[in-house]
Amino acid sequence: MTKDAFSHVNAWVFDLDNTLYHPSARLFDQIEVRMTNWVMRTLGTTQAEADQLRRDYWHNHGTTLAGLMREHDVDPLPYLTEVHEIDLTHLEKDPDLAANIRALPGRRVVYTNGSGPYAERVLEARGLSGLFDAIYGIEHADFLPKPERQAYETIFAMDGLDPTRAAMFEDDPRNLAQPHAMGLRCVHVSDDPVEADYVHYSTADLSGFLRGIV
Repeated sequence: MTKDAFSHVNAWVFDLDNTLYHPSARLFDQIEVRMTNWVMRTLGTTQAEADQLRRDYWHNHGTTLAGLMREHDVDPLPYLTEVHEIDLTHLEKDPDLAANIRALPGRRVVYTNGSGPYAERVLEARGLSGLFDAIYGIEHADFLPKPERQAYETIFAMDGLDPTRAAMFEDDPRNLAQPHAMGLRCVHVSDDPVEADYVHYSTADLSGFLRGIV
């Protein structure tokens, strides 16, 4: 049974974007526009060139920021601040999800490739503030992004969690490969399930899934 598969878990790791809210909120539409504009202004490119770099760096380096740091030695902090200054007023609070997260036994953390302050804003907009023992942004992993192994090792060591007694919830399946190898129970949160050795479970309803395992 699914519930039995999580009976050993005492640490619950949640991605933020498109995981703790549904992709239909389309926050990344706003973020991607701001990323493209930042690249245009900073690197002196056209909009088309900036948009292509944004996509290429995400694909090849895990995040656009990682590519900009490696290829252009940019300062990450101004970038993170600017690209996450988006409108969250359309996000709705989710008391059902909040209740199911609150019911999880053990430690609950958020780990995102975005910034910590941005994560706090999203959690507040969703009515999920105060539910997590820690919130980790990319800055806490020395700006190394998921899916790089060292990024997870840094965050998990910082948090003191045992990967063999943890579960991770992610919308991007490539970000589950290393957690799976480290021993976490891996759940892909998406309307479009994928079949992969490193995905133990898939769900389009995070709240309902959590309700079924506690």
